[in-house]
Amino acid sequence: MSPRTAVVWTPDFLAYQLSDDHPLNPVRLDLTMRLATQLGVLDGIETLAPQPATDDELMRVHAPSYLTAVKSAPEAPFGVGHGLGTEDNPIFFGMHESSALIAGGSLLAAQAIAEGRADRAVNIAGGLHHAMPDRAAGFCVYNDCAVAIAWLLEQGYERIAYVDVDVHHGDGVQASFYDDPRVLTISMHQHPLTLWPGTGWPGEYGKGDGVGFAVNVPLPPGTGDAGWLRAFHAVVPSLLESFQPQILVTECGADTHAEDPLANLELSVDGHREIYRTLRELAGRVAGGKWLVLGGGGYSLFRVVPRSWTHLLATALDRDIAPERPLPADWVAHTAGLTRQPLPVAMTDGQDTSHEAWGDAAGERVDASIIDVRRAVFPLHGLDPDDPRD
Repeated sequence: MSPRTAVVWTPDFLAYQLSDDHPLNPVRLDLTMRLATQLGVLDGIETLAPQPATDDELMRVHAPSYLTAVKSAPEAPFGVGHGLGTEDNPIFFGMHESSALIAGGSLLAAQAIAEGRADRAVNIAGGLHHAMPDRAAGFCVYNDCAVAIAWLLEQGYERIAYVDVDVHHGDGVQASFYDDPRVLTISMHQHPLTLWPGTGWPGEYGKGDGVGFAVNVPLPPGTGDAGWLRAFHAVVPSLLESFQPQILVTECGADTHAEDPLANLELSVDGHREIYRTLRELAGRVAGGKWLVLGGGGYSLFRVVPRSWTHLLATALDRDIAPERPLPADWVAHTAGLTRQPLPVAMTDGQDTSHEAWGDAAGERVDASIIDVRRAVFPLHGLDPDDPRD
């Protein structure tokens, strides 16, 4: 029997627009849903419409004073602090309501799995992984990833794995559970010396009871599909197999792509498709098939994000799209009216995603990071950092 997959969606997600010219433009969500619909990915799928997360739900992660600041910010003449009113996080009307709705979407996805109504659940509007307990950061007001995980913990979950494949470090989620051994956070990201937020070193591996349960894999600028996948397979599967999570939560930012304007990795849409398929396989193998899928970053709004996240939806729904599948003419015509950029013609960038496994003495650029992270955390899980079989 195929896993049951819930898709959380409402057009009201598009209200999370930080400013007219902000890089995090909700058009990417609209174009993704349009493309997935026109390719038949969502045929017969009744999407779930969320309610905004309540204050009590948000306060599982965020400080009450921060919620007060977010609510009052649009009417405050002199600013309210807490990281609000910056270039990254400008204040906008409806900020609390639209942010709480996205958090409510990720909560609804988590609830669908926890209550047995679905094995997998997707909220592409989610993945706002930088928001801290008491401040906004990196385009993120409320941390829906952490809010959903905190809710799952309250329901009695004891082992939750969070894997973040966004180009930026999943710092807000890591901070929320840094001393909690019930949550294993793994972040694959561009090296902190070369990209905001400047965190996510292998030596950031948790504290107190949480030592060993924060894992960071920094990748050098220019890393492409082969290097990224090499690093992922050298670190992530072994840790997940050791941890045996009851649910896998993934933040699937598409900003690792070579065309993304805010970062410097070199992945393709084909690489993204392979990542999503790998996450699906891991969820089935180590987490009993329970997979909570969230969006994240991605700033090539027209050429990359819609194709990448349509592959993400298709993968979660077991309706995989062939890479050579042409883009629908109606979608291309609609999107061409929004941008002067030339648009791709198919669901592929034409890239080969094959890669060599770590430990083959190939001398890849990513190997220094692989060795650093394995030596930092593998012994804490009873794994041999120098044995490629672990």
